[in-house]
Amino acid sequence: MAKTWYPMIDYTICTECGLCVAKCPHEVYDKAKAPSPVVRRPESCVDHCHGCGNRCPAGAITYVGEDTEWTPPNRAPQEEEDGACGCKDMEKMIVIDYLYLDLETCERCIGTDQVLDEVMMTLTPAISMVGYKVVYNKTEMKTAAIAEQYKFLSSPTIRVNGRDICQSVSENNCGCCSEISQTDVDCRVFEYDEKTYEIPPKEMLAKDILNMIFGSADVFCSCQEYVLPENLKEFFDGKNRSDCSCKGDCC
Repeated sequence: MAKTWYPMIDYTICTECGLCVAKCPHEVYDKAKAPSPVVRRPESCVDHCHGCGNRCPAGAITYVGEDTEWTPPNRAPQEEEDGACGCKDMEKMIVIDYLYLDLETCERCIGTDQVLDEVMMTLTPAISMVGYKVVYNKTEMKTAAIAEQYKFLSSPTIRVNGRDICQSVSENNCGCCSEISQTDVDCRVFEYDEKTYEIPPKEMLAKDILNMIFGSADVFCSCQEYVLPENLKEFFDGKNRSDCSCKGDCC
């Protein structure tokens, strides 16, 4: 069994037919972005399910965690690319992760999500053109356990190959998330050109993502031992109390 399993889209050959989005019963894909296939809930994908990959007419879908001999059944045979020695360059992959607390009511998470979608629609073809395979994931931090699994520090977070594009965590009070949890919650703000934004500008995200891939960006280090920030702990505790039918009397 794979520890991690979710679909990857090769946007260089994807025809945007929408079959994967329409036919997935587990809501792994973001239906709001259809027919473009955007993986929004990778954690909902069923381990070793090849349903969308088998349906894809272009053979554009493979899977993180694939450990069988399955291959995309409809992928056209590639032209011979081997050198005289019969070897190929190792495949290069760029994984963009968007981690957030809420996409239903939080204006900060929703706004950043929309801006990031626009940036990815522009950057993905260019990044693919220079030989990288781009995977774009969205994961909701539904519980404290999920937040701990992802070593989540602040909402929203954008990572490139596991690295936060921000060099530090800066926050201010988020009225939306405070209302969700009935506690005072601080969420991330983005600093760009000596200004502070609750929703990052497209220029900032494009520049930071490209710098992570091709440049020598200073990376915020998360290698120290992870502890769920108290701010997030209070959010999840408050959210659990709000969701409870007893309204906190027994929790």
